[in-house]
Amino acid sequence: MTLRPGTMRLACMFSSILLFGAAGLLLFISLQDPTELAPQHMPGIKFNIRPQKPHKDLQPGSSHDGDVKVSTERVTQDLSSRTPRDLKLQVPDQPQLYPKTGARLRPRQRRRRLLIKKMPAAVAIVANSSSETLAPPGHQAPDSHWVKLHRSQQERKQVMREACAKYRASSSRRPVTPRHVSRIFVEDRHRVLYCEVPKVGCSNWKRVLMVLAGLASSTADIQHNTVHYSSALKRLDTFNRQGILHRLGTYTKMLFVREPFERLVSAFRDKFEHPNSYYHPVFGKAILARYRANASREALRTGSGVRFPEFIQYLLDVHRPVGMDIHWDHVSRLCSPCLIDYDFVGKFESMEDDANFFLSLIRAPHNLTFPRFKDRHSQEARTTSRITHQYFAQLSALQRQRTYDFYYMDYLMFNYSKPFADLY
Repeated sequence: MTLRPGTMRLACMFSSILLFGAAGLLLFISLQDPTELAPQHMPGIKFNIRPQKPHKDLQPGSSHDGDVKVSTERVTQDLSSRTPRDLKLQVPDQPQLYPKTGARLRPRQRRRRLLIKKMPAAVAIVANSSSETLAPPGHQAPDSHWVKLHRSQQERKQVMREACAKYRASSSRRPVTPRHVSRIFVEDRHRVLYCEVPKVGCSNWKRVLMVLAGLASSTADIQHNTVHYSSALKRLDTFNRQGILHRLGTYTKMLFVREPFERLVSAFRDKFEHPNSYYHPVFGKAILARYRANASREALRTGSGVRFPEFIQYLLDVHRPVGMDIHWDHVSRLCSPCLIDYDFVGKFESMEDDANFFLSLIRAPHNLTFPRFKDRHSQEARTTSRITHQYFAQLSALQRQRTYDFYYMDYLMFNYSKPFADLY
């Protein structure tokens, strides 16, 4: 079969186009930088086309989250074993292996001036926080319990800072004055600052500081009056401005808090249900004279027998017959957490774990642990959630709500849940 001349010319042109195209492609490849052909790695991510073998330390059925956890702890242990004693070690909050494309940070919400209670009880924890963290004790690698306590500290401080940034923004711009640090005790040997919050184990904490300072060999040897009425421990406001700022900038600052209603009931039981030569004549007399109708002469003379609803009336009265007291004042006023950046925030509810964790972080002597004995009225049961509810059951719903409003910033800053379901 003979091809027509036109058909032959078309075939030749098509073959020429294919040959030129192939030659051009080969030329382009030869001129291309070979590094541009390699897959582009994102920070912290390694591309691997080989299937990964399961980690031998994982149990069957473990999720991929387990892989992340094991690798994080292994890296932490490796870093810890090679970290100098005084170097700060930061455990990453949560490794972000595969960030979502197009993810954006949520814009900061506008401050609610009237309804600040819309702020969620807990806030998202920022990964790889830039805040300085405490090193693990000695050269010991952090175990899972240490990591858990460390993460708890990061969460508590983040919640506190978010609350301060949202509602107390102007506080961070104020200068620190002696009044702001008047409740802070100083222990220079281990470079510790402790803000005293009454009814949160403060007597035992001062005992611990005395032992740390070399003023006593054991916490059990220190009497109650020595703890509270001696000048063995210095307060931060006794130093000059340079001394205050130096210690705030270089010492480990710690604070312990307690569920506000429980702390309030504990203070009432201690000061008004037992003989007291100060609170009865100073506070008791004024409360009974103002809030008890037809009070007896004996009650007005001694100030004894104040009832819990009468005490709450005094607390909520903007024109109180006698001023506030540190035993029921707000933690936010006693310790200025929006002005002073505390390194450690412990809770009364987890006192033993938190306290002994803190002592290990500051490298306290191994034989020093937080004392467990009850400082006053040792035969009386500690104030618990159940006992607290019994006292608040004596109040009206409105009084409970107003008391919750009174301590709302403490509830918010330290992430305590509402103690009664009908509170808003």
